[in-house]
Amino acid sequence: MDRYRSKPGKLVRDRIPQIIRDDGAEPITYTAGSQEYRARLRDKLCEEATEVLEADDEKAPEELADVLEVVHALAADLGINREQLEEIRETKASERGGFAERTVWTGNR
Repeated sequence: MDRYRSKPGKLVRDRIPQIIRDDGAEPITYTAGSQEYRARLRDKLCEEATEVLEADDEKAPEELADVLEVVHALAADLGINREQLEEIRETKASERGGFAERTVWTGNR
């Protein structure tokens, strides 16, 4: 999958080419194959997570929504719908907890 990192371009939202056209430019695009699509989704997840880390508190919700969009697309590509993904999340939360208690682990004695 690393071979796609050296290939030019990046995965963009579906309406971006039309938005570019509406702005008077002609985008150069292609449709990724299945392996490239999955690799680029994973890259996009890292990109969006970095944007969350760099965002201030006002911008963070919009960046989190972008992360969620990529997570949903990656899950769908893996054959998991939103309901199944939520069930997996709920199961893990039930078994291991969430993050609401703000617990920080620093090691064992």
